[in-house]
Amino acid sequence: MSLTLLTQLADLPASQWDALLPDDQPFMRHAFLSSLEESGSVSAATGWQPQHLLWIEEGRPLAALPGYIKSHSMGEYVFDHAWADACQRAGIPYYPKWLSAVPLSPVSGARLVGDAAAGGRLLQALPGFLAQQQLYSGHINFSDARLAAELAADPRWLPRLGCQYHWHNRGYRDFQDFLDTLTSRKRKQLRKEREGVAKQGFSFDWYQGHELNEAQWDFVYACYASTYRVRGRQPYLTRTFFSLLAERMPAAIRVVMASHDGQPVAMAFSLVDGQTFYGRYWGCLAEFNHLHFETCFYQGMEYAIAHGLQRFDAGAQGEHKLIRGFEPVLTDSWHLLRHPGLQDAVADFLQQERDGVRAWAEEAREALPYRQTHE
Repeated sequence: MSLTLLTQLADLPASQWDALLPDDQPFMRHAFLSSLEESGSVSAATGWQPQHLLWIEEGRPLAALPGYIKSHSMGEYVFDHAWADACQRAGIPYYPKWLSAVPLSPVSGARLVGDAAAGGRLLQALPGFLAQQQLYSGHINFSDARLAAELAADPRWLPRLGCQYHWHNRGYRDFQDFLDTLTSRKRKQLRKEREGVAKQGFSFDWYQGHELNEAQWDFVYACYASTYRVRGRQPYLTRTFFSLLAERMPAAIRVVMASHDGQPVAMAFSLVDGQTFYGRYWGCLAEFNHLHFETCFYQGMEYAIAHGLQRFDAGAQGEHKLIRGFEPVLTDSWHLLRHPGLQDAVADFLQQERDGVRAWAEEAREALPYRQTHE
């Protein structure tokens, strides 16, 4: 029995990794994680050095925890920049750290996968791994309930709450059926936004991964990259990532393209599984009124209704989602800081922050647009 490091996912057959997964969520699949690595989107050079942990017994992986050595805190969506800044001022090293997460995707789900008993042994070995590798902290972002229950029993791991906004399909027949659950004022606002986009002459076309050619993927990437470059930043993902993903898991990919005067001008890239629509990346090559809301939200909601998907996870942040029916959902992340003073200070901060996050989630529910009869 041993804890084994895997420095590139390509060294493990996809069938062995995917056999450990508890569900069909796309983000933990070998195809997704290996595409990030092999495209150069995730690497030591980008501050995401793969360091996955496997629990091996009799030569067979029984449990796994994807991980990365981080030299910064970008692209995580659980923000610890203030902790790193405080350490710098106090002369305490904060990096490198080890993070278990889906890189660049703030999506909750399984992190520790495989056999429960083997996973428990892997988890017990993790603090020793951090010390041995001279990593100053360990972090597990956006965990599922199973892992949260295990970590809650270990006082070394500090829980952190976050808040996202997800839309739930309550058996709606169509988009109008959803609109009918809203207050009159909000219903009129959403209808006005959609009518405004329609009057500008936009059309929308949906594609699965196998239906797009390389020229269309060039357009998808140009839109994606534009959202970063308008802010003077380099995009996280490389162009190669999209081609690799389209080759390896095309059935999970959904892209909607918005065209104006017959020319595509915007897109939204999403992934799906059997229950959930995951909105991921958006981009537009010109500015149009309300096009973002239509392409990223309303088109996805209509798609979820039409295909019987129960939930729409539109990613991190975005209080503007509330008035469009996306409801607050609490997320769990976990942190182990090896410096005792830092661990104590962060524990105090997180207790106060958790109270604030819970209070905000309750307050956010008051801003939802649903009529009082909405369940």
